[in-house]
Amino acid sequence: MSGFVAGMVPAAGRTRRAVHHTAFHRTYAVVLTPKGTSVATRKPFVGGNWKMNTNRTTGSDLARAVSDGLVNLDGLDAAVFPPFPYLLTIRSILRDRGASIRLGSQDVYHQQDGAFTGEVSIAMLKDCGVQSVLVGHSERRHVMGEKDELINKKLRALLDAGLEAVLCVGETQEEREAGHQEIVNARQVRTALAEIPAPYTDRLIVAYEPVWAIGTGMTATPQDAQEMHAMIRGLLARLYSQASADRVRIIYGGSVKPDNAAELFSQTDIDGGLIGGASLKSADFVAICKAAAETAGAKP
Repeated sequence: MSGFVAGMVPAAGRTRRAVHHTAFHRTYAVVLTPKGTSVATRKPFVGGNWKMNTNRTTGSDLARAVSDGLVNLDGLDAAVFPPFPYLLTIRSILRDRGASIRLGSQDVYHQQDGAFTGEVSIAMLKDCGVQSVLVGHSERRHVMGEKDELINKKLRALLDAGLEAVLCVGETQEEREAGHQEIVNARQVRTALAEIPAPYTDRLIVAYEPVWAIGTGMTATPQDAQEMHAMIRGLLARLYSQASADRVRIIYGGSVKPDNAAELFSQTDIDGGLIGGASLKSADFVAICKAAAETAGAKP
């Protein structure tokens, strides 16, 4: 079987791209490595995707605990993505605590308004104070049946509206075992970014989340996760430019926990994480955020 499963070492003979980065948000210091490769500084991003969990009481308690835990932590951008019904409640808590944590939405619909029962528009999210939105999460793709073309429409609408978008990509276990992981992720990135101009990528975050690692306890080895992140960054460079690619934060998701976060985040092209189950435990989420901030400062 080609590829990685939890604990598996990288397949022999693979070539890795070594591009070195450090991190600061939206302020880019470009330097040259000895080989002349431009390197942009990136501030890590850690998002907590609460999925269809919490209620008003438990979500409020979680938001307070996370806000308090991150109060003196600099060096990263943190966000929480609560369920739709609790956006205003969580926004109020974050605002009252003076937290710099971003309020995120787990999904959106690309149309401005109209007869789209059950959907939520960008304007509605903005009205709730949302700053960041997930697009193309594997559960939307594989459970709800969303296709690449719809994800592209959502992504274009979000970026055009000035919001930050977290584009989620990743292969299934079957695709990984067939050796199609690069083909699948490249297709998902290419189609999602169709007709999206280069300046919009300043508001883009890409989350690589191998489907087989989400909520399963299985995690990609740091080296293989880095390999996929480097592939995605190389694709962004071909689609736009190396400078644009170096500015985009590419984060990892898939059973990230406090005990594996630092090793994952220390990889050159891993700029943080999209956290699922561990984001529902404030102590775990805060520990993961601290690991992201600390490893960013240690990168060459």
